[in-house]
Amino acid sequence: MFDVVFYQPEIPPNTGNAIRLCANTGCRLHLIEPLGFSMDDKNLRRAGLDYHEQTVLRVHTSWEACVDALQAEFDSKSLGTRRFYAFTTKATQPHTAIAYQAGDVLVFGPETRGLPPEVLQSIGAANWIRIPMAPGSRSLNLSNSAAVAVYEAWRQQGFAISPILT
Repeated sequence: MFDVVFYQPEIPPNTGNAIRLCANTGCRLHLIEPLGFSMDDKNLRRAGLDYHEQTVLRVHTSWEACVDALQAEFDSKSLGTRRFYAFTTKATQPHTAIAYQAGDVLVFGPETRGLPPEVLQSIGAANWIRIPMAPGSRSLNLSNSAAVAVYEAWRQQGFAISPILT
């Protein structure tokens, strides 16, 4: 399926919602520290309901550690190079223009500031994606953005659960 990455998330209910999203779509969730909350936060647990045990959740100490872990997994299965997509308001390419593949990594920035320049640069501008919004709109909620992205990618896969990452 797909891997969802939240870079330094700040609001516990957004991450809780993403836990629930990933459990229901077969995606895995990766969080990059520092987190703006404790993994024991009651709001995180409440938003994730009882889906915490059904979700593959990994916490990484840095962006580089996350990328290395995800690529090592592909290397160990001789699957080539991972494709990373940065969701950012700085992009012009809509999220629907991508032909998603199992194993793609969907990367989202923190709620108050988005992905930092160094993460965007490491992904490369060709892989920056924007979720369309009405003119004058600033941004979407983090967990809503992840849901829009995951469901578009999953729809393109015929809503199949891919064994590539299991």
